[in-house]
Amino acid sequence: MTKKLQGQVAIVTGASSGIGTGVAKALAEAGATVVVNYSSSADKAQAVLTEIRQKGGDGMIIKADVGNEAEVKAMFAETIHQYGTVDILINNAGLQKDAKFHEMTLDQWNHVLNINLTGQFLCAREAIKEFMRRGIVPERSKSAGKIICMSSVHEVIPWAGHANYSASKGGVMMLMKSIAQEYAPLKIRVNSIGPGAIRTPINHAAWQTPESYQSLMKLVPAKRIGEPEDIGGAAVWLASDDSEYVNGITLFVDGGMLLYPGFEDNG
Repeated sequence: MTKKLQGQVAIVTGASSGIGTGVAKALAEAGATVVVNYSSSADKAQAVLTEIRQKGGDGMIIKADVGNEAEVKAMFAETIHQYGTVDILINNAGLQKDAKFHEMTLDQWNHVLNINLTGQFLCAREAIKEFMRRGIVPERSKSAGKIICMSSVHEVIPWAGHANYSASKGGVMMLMKSIAQEYAPLKIRVNSIGPGAIRTPINHAAWQTPESYQSLMKLVPAKRIGEPEDIGGAAVWLASDDSEYVNGITLFVDGGMLLYPGFEDNG
């Protein structure tokens, strides 16, 4: 199989579980050297890196809170010191702190916005600085650098009880589009992936029982839950030269959640 990302270095934030793990493994399989970022679960991050190495890939783990400017700068500095540069950023780290809106605390609001939106700003800023410093290396990629922001179908679909999460993903959408527009002349590509229902720990309650799974499937025309590998495949495509003319879009990987499945029986 052609290693579409051979010789490139990728940072995947929040890569110790869920979608981040799936993306990290997929990028490594495509030939990238992968920095597995984590904030607290060193053992899980190491397990991801071990699996990558067992399959012939390489990388390292780096602890960093993406909402902390100093830690983000240190993560990029360590990566560049070790590997010389960064070619790909997967802005994946995110979380939920759910509450009814009238009961939501300022801490719940700030915590989600800090990780989900400010974290993407901080990481994207450092990545773009490095892309601009290095420029295009034609033997590696037609682009100077690639950023993939992990958004959600909830950049489009309102989500009662999750106002902080939905607001953060709507923000991610406009952050992505704005910097894609700003840096396209420098051959820096910025896109998003918008997952739907994916089998990850963050939404375990939505699929852990047959009853909850069947209820969830009412929202998914494909009638199956997505897997982290589904997102991984999309990330490899967006990071590769196969999508070299794709910039500023959200690629929804959702089994059709955005097709208004409530109307599938004629409304």
